[in-house]
Amino acid sequence: MQCLLIKNGTLVTMNGQRDIFQGDLLIKGERIERLAAQIDEPADQVIDASGCAVIPGLIQSHIHLTQRLFQGLADDMTLLDWLKTRIWPLEAGHTWESNYLSARLGIAELIAGGTTAIIDMGTVNHTEAIFQAIDETGFRALAGKCMMDHGRGVPGGLLEETGASLAEAERLAEKWHGAAGGRLEYAFAPRFVVSCTERLLNRVGEMARSMNLKVHTHASENLQEIALVEAERGMRNVTYLKKLGLTGENLILAHCIWLDGEEKQILADSGTMIAHCPSSNLKLASGIAQIPELLALGCHVSIAADGSPCSNNLDMFTEMRHAALIQKPRLADSTAMPAATVFEMATLGGARALGKEAELGSLEPGKLADLAVVNLETLHNSPGQGRDVVSQLVYSVRAADVQATVVNGKVLMQDRQLTTINQQELLAEARRVNGAVLEQLKSLA
Repeated sequence: MQCLLIKNGTLVTMNGQRDIFQGDLLIKGERIERLAAQIDEPADQVIDASGCAVIPGLIQSHIHLTQRLFQGLADDMTLLDWLKTRIWPLEAGHTWESNYLSARLGIAELIAGGTTAIIDMGTVNHTEAIFQAIDETGFRALAGKCMMDHGRGVPGGLLEETGASLAEAERLAEKWHGAAGGRLEYAFAPRFVVSCTERLLNRVGEMARSMNLKVHTHASENLQEIALVEAERGMRNVTYLKKLGLTGENLILAHCIWLDGEEKQILADSGTMIAHCPSSNLKLASGIAQIPELLALGCHVSIAADGSPCSNNLDMFTEMRHAALIQKPRLADSTAMPAATVFEMATLGGARALGKEAELGSLEPGKLADLAVVNLETLHNSPGQGRDVVSQLVYSVRAADVQATVVNGKVLMQDRQLTTINQQELLAEARRVNGAVLEQLKSLA
């Protein structure tokens, strides 16, 4: 069994006592064996974490790897125009190769920024390419094929026949759920109510329950979207999802910005998972989710960057900083979203959304070894002595400060060098495929 020893770090455990101490961490195989002030046991590999924080791997609960190649191609637009005139047509133009490279590019960026697991929504076609990219890179994900069988403005290349959409989702779930030793899991991913028939959503609920799988979708991101749902279905998003029997601990809802009191209570009472995407919500002018109020009700909230075209990076440190800052002026309360709460959402909150809080989200013996080593001695983090480490992680650390990333006990990046991805080859391939994407964009003008 391979042993990895991380020495001399500031261990931010996120255990029940939220212990933070200077010491060492030993990994055997896929799991954390021990944390102590000093461990002198022989190891196959040693990482010196002097001057660094060792943190649980960051978990992003709403990502679109399929959109990574489209970063910077849909700026300064509102949600429905953004979708109908850029994102949906670009997704419809994906080939297997472009989707695969988009996923690899996104995964490389995530690993380089200390993210070790995601909940991903693919596109309608070629989702298998995304699973292959996740598998090959050693990354961890709960992912699924996007499902769309309804809606004005949906390109022909994305509009599915209901039965075919369900059949392909079921095939992918049977093949990929639990693959790579459990690193890959499947979630049904109907895009949102606006692009899904009631028949599709009902059947997704039935299949998810029978197969014990999660459902990942969007809800209440934009006022126009809510108006469309009310016009078509006669009620608001969350109320409608409850009517269909979809709310509950196995449902992950991205955004949840525009909720009425009844919807908030439904989410709290049902234990539905909420994925907060602050950068995306700011850039698309969608609004600011009332996260402190949702937390006060007992809602389960995690954090994510969403797709690259609406956040322009997949940096969880940026998302944490935004999540903390945007609530303070909204509520005229500098304590409205403390760093400790935000960091918990980015670690344990993400683990809960995955359904893996017993396995991930903290540095404890027996848990899976997903973690990141973060340099705290950079210019923008110094001097660090006497500072609260969690506050540093939320307010001043950047993705480029991550020195090493470990998933399932395997080092995926060390000294800023990716180990399962050839970065130069990937960038060259992305530039090549980008030419076809730009040609496609011209046709949309």
